[in-house]
Amino acid sequence: MTILRRNNVTVRGPEGAPAMLFAHGFGCDQSMWRLVAPAFEATHRVVLFDHVGCGGADLTAYDVQRHGSLDGYAEDVLGICDALGLREVVYVGHSVSAMIGLLASIRAPERFSRLVLIGPSPRYLNDPPEYVGGFERRDLEGLLDLMDGNHVGWANFLAPLVMGNGERPELTRELQASFCATDPFVARRFAEVTFLGDNRADLSKVTRPSLIVQCTQDAIAPRQVGAYMHRSLEQSTLRELDASGHCPHMSHPAETINLIRAYLEGTSS
Repeated sequence: MTILRRNNVTVRGPEGAPAMLFAHGFGCDQSMWRLVAPAFEATHRVVLFDHVGCGGADLTAYDVQRHGSLDGYAEDVLGICDALGLREVVYVGHSVSAMIGLLASIRAPERFSRLVLIGPSPRYLNDPPEYVGGFERRDLEGLLDLMDGNHVGWANFLAPLVMGNGERPELTRELQASFCATDPFVARRFAEVTFLGDNRADLSKVTRPSLIVQCTQDAIAPRQVGAYMHRSLEQSTLRELDASGHCPHMSHPAETINLIRAYLEGTSS
């Protein structure tokens, strides 16, 4: 099976146009980009995919060792770029996929032109007094314990926290359904890799310019994290959305599109 089938890769937009690669966050799939990605199909070759174990990707391709760190997911991203012959890619990554894209760009910087990081976090755990990640270890270990025993329960707990926007329950229900559709074993392993990892030391190795999109009220990656990313990444631009939640591409797609477009066109100020 080719990597394009394995990761359920979808390609839209004009052949030969600059490429944009969209990478979804934990427990999601490429459908989460449906309100944002089409806005760039007239000017870019838009590429979407599912991480192994998510969406329409091949579950049998999940490798405990390879996908036991974010480096394995970064290898998958580079494999997709190689299979499609992509260079100078605009990479758009949400949440944990922001870190996956950073790791891929460190390994093969020639593959990327710019990085768009939506709700990124290099470390979800607090490390006082220097670093605020948003969570205490006992909180995340409690989540992992819940995932071990109650697949539906953790989804119902985590989805409202991630989505925010309590006045729009349909968004939370969609995220809950996406979490529940993820293979339980893969979800548990991916959660551990995501929430207990520490990629702060990798930020200084990134050479590609980046846009950091930060919501002002984000329970998963609070504003202190966005500020830390901005200080740590050379050639980074920080833009805040006056919005709540961790998924602005779903809750505030027009604003997200405008920020990305302004950045790519060099009109962001």
